[in-house]
Amino acid sequence: MKPVIADKDLIAFCGLYCGACKKYLAGSCPGCHENQKAGWCKIRSCNIEHGYASCADCKEFINPKDCKKFNNFISKIFALIFKSDRAACIAMIRETGYEGFAGYMAENKLQSVKKT
Repeated sequence: MKPVIADKDLIAFCGLYCGACKKYLAGSCPGCHENQKAGWCKIRSCNIEHGYASCADCKEFINPKDCKKFNNFISKIFALIFKSDRAACIAMIRETGYEGFAGYMAENKLQSVKKT
């Protein structure tokens, strides 16, 4: 199993932190940016199309509820199951920067900011 490290390249397009994901750490997933099998992900496709590192770079992303790609059915199910708050992750990236976010997530071994 890989150790959890701070690496801004392990931040998923939607704001999750792949660097603390069990599948990534076990070596069974390359992480969001390298996962060619994730062509189904509308968030990933949108970010690649626009050249963004994540939704935090999108100037139109003000309210997550306004973005149908970010706030889609699959993401709602994921959020419910994992108590994940990806919008809070995007806000934290904007506030602390990619390095700051990766450092915080790695230090706390978190894949996502948790919904309260």
